[in-house]
Amino acid sequence: MAALAVAGHLNAAELGQRYRAARDRVARGHLQVVWLLVQGRSRGEVARIMGLSGVWVAEIVRRYNEAGPEGLGDRRRGNAGAEPLLDAEGEAALRAALAAPPADGGLWSGPKVAAWMGARLGREVRPQRGWDYLRKLGHSAQVPRPRHAKAASPEEQAGYKKARRVGA
Repeated sequence: MAALAVAGHLNAAELGQRYRAARDRVARGHLQVVWLLVQGRSRGEVARIMGLSGVWVAEIVRRYNEAGPEGLGDRRRGNAGAEPLLDAEGEAALRAALAAPPADGGLWSGPKVAAWMGARLGREVRPQRGWDYLRKLGHSAQVPRPRHAKAASPEEQAGYKKARRVGA
């Protein structure tokens, strides 16, 4: 593996001090990687010490070289994720559609909501997203309870009921 050039944002003593003072464990690990490299250790040795791949060690150094110590740490915190499929207006339209039975009859399900969303958005929507929006809007699985095939009819069930004793 080729040697990594580490920018001189901080010297080894300053890196060591920041490493020891860091409270975020991801930033602490990244600072330790840079600190070990500045001390003269090789990329492979640092990777073995830290339990990382050489490629990830190089990525940490690239971030440090570009942005200094502020470029290190966990970048997932600022990631809010993808935009929702339906905005507030779309959710209101879906809520209105759920108030009525679906076009094919029956009950609303994840695939039926996904098909409705796909028609509105003009693209394919996976059935899981339909189920997610059903749950988000407070709906649950609406499936009638199964009936045993050999269950007694209501008339037969009436015969099983105990007669009330009068005057006992």
